Amino acid sequence: MTFAFPDLETLTFDEVEPGIGVLRMNRPDRLNSQTVTMFHEYLAAGRALRDSQLRALILTGTGERAFCAGFDLDEIHVITEMGVREFLKFQETATGGIQSLRHLPFPVIAAVHGPATGGGMALALAADIRLAAETLKMSAAFVKVGLSMGELGTSYNLARLVGPARAAEIGFTGRIVEADEALRIGLVNHVYPREKLFDEALTLARQIALNSPGGVRMSKRAIQRNTEIGSYEAALELENRGQALLTRTEDMPVALAAFKDKRVPEFTGR
Repeated sequence: MTFAFPDLETLTFDEVEPGIGVLRMNRPDRLNSQTVTMFHEYLAAGRALRDSQLRALILTGTGERAFCAGFDLDEIHVITEMGVREFLKFQETATGGIQSLRHLPFPVIAAVHGPATGGGMALALAADIRLAAETLKMSAAFVKVGLSMGELGTSYNLARLVGPARAAEIGFTGRIVEADEALRIGLVNHVYPREKLFDEALTLARQIALNSPGGVRMSKRAIQRNTEIGSYEAALELENRGQALLTRTEDMPVALAAFKDKRVPEFTGR
């Protein structure tokens, strides 16, 4: 590992291959459910990873049972005992943690198996790409505990992935979306047998890592920003600036020459 990653209680990180990392929720005995500590650690992980030279990150849960089953109900009393100001501070910590992973400069691939509910669904939606096992059970279950789908970025990301009407149905009912439906409505990119899920995520990460680091990062920035800005002209301005900057890198002429020679380029990220 070429950078320092903190020693965390609820998350683990490994650089499984040069440039490819794996961040795991690490509470398998509790279905990798979230705690106040975990939300703080999302932010710590995001800060550590932001300045790494990773090409791609796989986000998944430890063990065979779950990706992340939302907030741990054994800690729910912590939330109910908070005053309004204290709860708002907690919300800002929780959303800031997930946002720090969503805004990592390199692609994030969520490898989702079993339950991904509530905050676990929000976490999966924050990834750039979602690969699912056949065991997937995803739900925006906030209404089941007296909260709204306007939580942890879910209302924003879900509506943009599946459309407002489908997002409304999923959010208003709190029902479970299983793998086949998730694939059909565009909630996940691909579905695989559970035993193949991680290998498929790693294969995808390798494919991404073969490309220009600068080009991939600018592509991610363009996709994310263009879901947030309000006009076609603003989108073109963002794209034009990114392409102009990439022509000034060392990688671009190297890639162009390799393309002409029909060989694989060797990217340096400079």
